[in-house]
Amino acid sequence: MAKGKSFGGGMPRNSANMMKQVQKMQQDMLKMQEEMETQTYEATAGGGMVRAQVSGKKEVVLLEIDPEAVDPEDVEMLQDMVIAAVNEALRTSENAAAEGMNKLTGGMNFGF
Repeated sequence: MAKGKSFGGGMPRNSANMMKQVQKMQQDMLKMQEEMETQTYEATAGGGMVRAQVSGKKEVVLLEIDPEAVDPEDVEMLQDMVIAAVNEALRTSENAAAEGMNKLTGGMNFGF
């Protein structure tokens, strides 16, 4: 071991810098999550006959159904359109969250 070098106490500079970067990333992730929760994501189905909006909290906040889509003889088709619109809006929300996370982490996968 070279004179004057100590490997005992204290954190090496690189580790301290890494900790600061991790803390900043955590803060940025929290900020992004808060911002995402205020956004709404929209999708349509049936050629626009059903429109759904979900929040970043994954809650349905709007569901519009064109009266022409309401056919008492074919309620099943309307149900399918509602499900399709809501699911697509949720996927849009999830994709936006993943894209934001990817930007923060530089593409590294941290398992979240």
